[in-house]
Amino acid sequence: MKFTPEIFEDTETAFSLKSDAEIEKAYWLFNIIKNEPLVKIGSAVTKFALKHHIPIEGLIRTTVFEHFCGGVTEKDTLPLVKKLYSKGVYSILDFSVEGAESEEVFHKAFLKTKNLIEFASLRKEIPFAVFKPTGIGAFKIYEKVSSGEPLSEDEQKQWESIRERYYKLAQTGFENKVPIMVDAEESWMQKAVDDLLEELMLEFNKEFPYVITTMQFYRKDRLDYLKALHEKARSRNFKIGVKLVRGAYLEKERERAKEMGYESPVWDTKEQTDQAFNNALGYMVKHLDDMLIYAGTHNEESSLLLANLIEEKGLERNDPRVWFGQLLGMSDHITFNLAKFGFNTSKYIPFGPVKHVMPYLIRRAEENTSVTGQTTRELELLIKEKKRRNL
Repeated sequence: MKFTPEIFEDTETAFSLKSDAEIEKAYWLFNIIKNEPLVKIGSAVTKFALKHHIPIEGLIRTTVFEHFCGGVTEKDTLPLVKKLYSKGVYSILDFSVEGAESEEVFHKAFLKTKNLIEFASLRKEIPFAVFKPTGIGAFKIYEKVSSGEPLSEDEQKQWESIRERYYKLAQTGFENKVPIMVDAEESWMQKAVDDLLEELMLEFNKEFPYVITTMQFYRKDRLDYLKALHEKARSRNFKIGVKLVRGAYLEKERERAKEMGYESPVWDTKEQTDQAFNNALGYMVKHLDDMLIYAGTHNEESSLLLANLIEEKGLERNDPRVWFGQLLGMSDHITFNLAKFGFNTSKYIPFGPVKHVMPYLIRRAEENTSVTGQTTRELELLIKEKKRRNL
């Protein structure tokens, strides 16, 4: 079967879990997000209110938090997890507390992630665990290790703690048969993460890719890195797992390169990024015996490409080595329509205390505003569904 873009026009399937009230609320929310000045003002006011303990958490919880997050605790997410699974959509729980800087907070996040791996192992609806590098270690340590700078005695202890946390999480995932995805962040701290994950892949990915790295294909070097990693995997007999994304730090990457006088590590155009992402999909499907693909994308063209590559190669649509993923509250037309045709699809479900999840929510709103066409597309589909329901 050859899939065409029309599969993403089925709004009845896309919004099958949403009540009329939820459709109206989503329409209202994306109309606000569409307004860039309003989002900037709202973000600034929210940060100010939280900093000065002005009680706005109730308002946040019933608007953006309710739309983009699954709850405060992992148990809060379970009703949503079960609802999604009823439509063939899996869940990935993401403890989205950001901006921590103390060893105590890093250790708590590590313990939370370890518990989430064990939590996922008991639930068929949750196939992966995930964590963010700077959730369990300080940015400056990754940065210094990546650049080869010498570490002080205290910094060396912090780096050893980070390594130990990674190892224990990988081991817990391996023992519980829950693959772990590790997010990617800024390019100037990423080498330390890449090198560490390669070590863990060598140890834990002999039979199946339980350790999954993330590659940002707005970076010019990532396709070459993917191929080089594949060669290492072949020569040293391990599997590689890759979550493919386009990347979330575009402006920051360009600004730092300009300030420090080096060539920007990211592509100049979105088209180049799209091409690199799609080339990586093609390469990975071709070498699927050695790999696991998790395509984290809200791009219809890339999602369609991967669906058709699966068809062309004669794979089962639910082949455990190929996954699609979108964030909760976005691109339901991709997630639910692919699930309807039997593909492995999942939603990233952020959760955590409202106050601590705010940096994530602010970034979501700002990204939706800045990504050309994303919010417009969400609104177009919501309007179509409102008409279908006579709302």
